[in-house]
Amino acid sequence: MQSAMPLVVILATGGTIAGRAGSRTDTTGYHAGALTAEALVAAVPELAGRPLETEGVAAINSKDMDSATWQRLAQRVAVHLARPEVAGLVVTHGTDTLEETAYFLHRVLAPAKPVLMTAAMRPATAVSADGPANLLDAVNLAGGGEVAGVHLVFSNAVWHPIGLRKLHTLRVDAFAGSDCGPVARLEGGVLRRFRTPAAEPALGLDRIAAPPAQWPAVEIVTNHAGADGRLVDAAVAAGARGIVLAGTGHGSASAPLMAALDRARARGVAVRRASRCAFGPVLARPDAPDDEAAGELSAVQARVALLLELLGRG
Repeated sequence: MQSAMPLVVILATGGTIAGRAGSRTDTTGYHAGALTAEALVAAVPELAGRPLETEGVAAINSKDMDSATWQRLAQRVAVHLARPEVAGLVVTHGTDTLEETAYFLHRVLAPAKPVLMTAAMRPATAVSADGPANLLDAVNLAGGGEVAGVHLVFSNAVWHPIGLRKLHTLRVDAFAGSDCGPVARLEGGVLRRFRTPAAEPALGLDRIAAPPAQWPAVEIVTNHAGADGRLVDAAVAAGARGIVLAGTGHGSASAPLMAALDRARARGVAVRRASRCAFGPVLARPDAPDDEAAGELSAVQARVALLLELLGRG
C-alpha cells in the first residue's frame, strides 16, 4: 500500500548537526560532518516509516564552504524540486556559513516548494544535541506545505534568508533575523506565522553554470579605527572584481578607506556597502543615486549578491 504521506528529500552537506565528539559532554571539540544523512534520520525515531530519501552532497565543516559545493548543492536541489512526487527538501548544513548558502539558494532558485535548511549548535553525539529536534521540525514543515521557498528551520523558529544572521558562537538559539524577526514559530508542533516575505524571481542555474574556478573574486573589507585602504588596493591588485565594505554604522568608512574604494571603482571594480553592525539596513543615500547599498543583507550576503551580479555580467 502506497503511503499517503508526502515525500521529503534530505540533502546533507555536513556541519555540526552531523558532528561526532569523543564524549557526550563535549560540545566544542568535535569533527563536523562525520555522520551521514541516514544516521541523522536514524537518530530521530519520530521519522521512522516516513517516506524520506537521503543524499550526501558534501561532508564538510561549513567554515570550508566554497563555490563548487554551492554549485553542486543548487544543482541537486533543482533536480529534486523538478520531481512531482517530492513535496519539499531539507538541507542539513553547518551554522557558520548558513546565512550565505541560504541566500545563495534563495536567489538562484527561488523555489515554489519548501527548501528548508536546518543545522545544530551541538554535535550529534552530545547528550544535549539540538540537531534531532531541528531535523524533525524541518522534515515536518517540508512535507506540510505551510512554508514555501528557502528558509532556515532552527530552534523552533522559521527564518527567511534576507536579514538572517548568526549571532552567537555557542547558544542553541544562535540565529536572528535583523529587524524582520522570524517568519514563523513552531509551538507544540503548530506553526504560528507572523509574515510572508515578498517573492523574488529566480536567477536560474544558468547564472552559476561556469566552472567555479572561473567565478569572479569578491572580497570583504572591514572599516575599523585606523583603516587605511591597503587591503582594498591589495585585493584589486590580486584581481578582485568586487569589493564589499563591511562599514561602521550605516556603511561608513574612514577617509583613506573611501579613497581606496574610489580607486577600485576607477579600475572597474564593483563596490557594495554593508555594515559590520549585527542589525539594521544600509540604505541608499537620499541625495544621490546609490545602487551600492546592501539593504538588509549582511556583508557576507552582500558578497553573494554581488558575486551573482558579476556572474550575470559574464
